[in-house]
Formats: sequence, structure tokens, C-alpha cells
Amino acid sequence: MDVRFWGVRGSVAVGGSAFARIGGNTSCVEVTSQGARLVLDAGTGLRALGDELLRSGKPVETTLLWSHLHWDHVQGFPFFTPAWLSTSRLSLYGPGPDGDVALRTALAQQMTPPSFPVPLSAMGATLSFHAARHAEAFEVGPFRVTPFDLPHPQGCLGYRVEADGQSFVYATDVELPGDRLPPRAATFLEGADALCLDAQYTQAEYEGRAGPSRRGWGHSTVVDAAKVAARAGARRLMLFHHDPSRTDDQVENLAEEARAWFKATEPAREGKRIILAPSHASAVA
Repeated sequence: MDVRFWGVRGSVAVGGSAFARIGGNTSCVEVTSQGARLVLDAGTGLRALGDELLRSGKPVETTLLWSHLHWDHVQGFPFFTPAWLSTSRLSLYGPGPDGDVALRTALAQQMTPPSFPVPLSAMGATLSFHAARHAEAFEVGPFRVTPFDLPHPQGCLGYRVEADGQSFVYATDVELPGDRLPPRAATFLEGADALCLDAQYTQAEYEGRAGPSRRGWGHSTVVDAAKVAARAGARRLMLFHHDPSRTDDQVENLAEEARAWFKATEPAREGKRIILAPSHASAVA
């Protein structure tokens, strides 16, 4: 498996030199294997991924999986150029038992006045909508994909993706107080070769010692993410969903703090690739 990060920021996209190394786009992660492709979430990072896919000159056929439908995870879809082309075929998985209907509704609503000038119905691609349900695994090419529930306001799904004898777990927008694994999610995090985990807050922010308390807002602290990775027996941890106020240097400093609890920790960065293979797991900048 080849994992590439296109958007790693949480809540809202940011720009400027202070955010250039880590990146300012919201959640979007691409996973490829044996010619097949999964896209996890459709934040603003999806726009650049779409441009990259079109450079091949080939028709785009891919599967997009949504963790949940908060705005920072859907707002890139209207700017995903392949969705406007009749040659593209997109399978879209919304979260929850009625995820197909909920996803179609959310994408359509954000593309209506006064928010957007062109409706979802004008997109030329073949769009097929599906529901992703807790613990109901499904196959996409070489991938075995297992959605699982995460604690987050209005709900959220994580995804365990397995292929080539390796596992990648995507668990954004999850609140992990202390080092406890969420009961409904614990088995899906265990032994991940690479774990991409929400780490938006510092402990002081979460507890209200630096501004308003973030308790109950649906996100984790950097240290708690590291503790959970250790308890889950993950091989490596990618800190994800960086707070939009966090500069590159601050993200790097927090990653260093997390390494005291889980050594194989690093911040997710736009453009970074992780190659997962049976004999090794390597990173390519």
C-alpha cells in the first residue's frame, strides 16, 4: 500500500509561510495498491489530488470514503475536477446505516445558493452512493475496508484498510480521554502498521487551561493519541487533524512531546507518502 497525505489540517484550511511545511488543507488521504485507489475524506486537499489524477490523461475511477459530514471533510468535493467529467466513475461511501442518502444530501446542500452556484446534478461523472456501516467490511479491488464507529459529535467512522499483508487505520475526529481505546473501536486499531489519529489539542487546551475547554468537542490531545497508539500496539503513529492555529514549529514540538509516550510518532504532512509492504514500512518525503 502507498499512503499519501493531501490534507492534514482540522476545522478550517489555513495558509501562509508559518504553515507551509505541514500544510494547510483539510482532511484528505489517498491510499493506492495494485492500480486501485481509495480516498479518505474530501476536505480541501481533494482539489490538488484531482488535479494530479488528471495529469495521467486516463479516466478517473476511484472510491471515496467519508468519516463524517462536517464541513471540513466535504468542502473539497465541489472542486474535485474529475467529478465534473463524464469519463469519471466515482463510488462514494457515506457514514452510517443511511450513509448513501445522508452523503448525497450533504453534498447537494453545500452546492446550492447562496453557498455555491452550480448544483451537484450538473456533475458529469457517474456517481454511485453507498453506506458504510460499523464493522461491516467490504472489498474494493485489493483492499479490505472495515468501517468502525468513533466517539464524535453527530458520529464519525474510522476505517481500517488492509492490503498487501499490511494495515492502515484512519481515525480522525475522535475524542480519546486518557489512554483508553474506545470500546467499539479498540479491535480495529490493534496492531496497525500505520495509525493516522486525531491529535488536535494540547492537554492545556483540552482541559481549559489555555482558552475555553475543548472537552466534548470531539478531538484528542497529542499525548493521548500517543498513549492510545502504544496501547493498540501500532507500529507507527501519524498525528492528524492539526489545529488551524498551530504553526509548523508548534506541530513539530508537539510531535516531539508525543514521542516520550510512543517513539514512532510523527506529524502527518501534506505531500508525505508512506509505503507499506510486508517486509518493511518506509516513508518517502
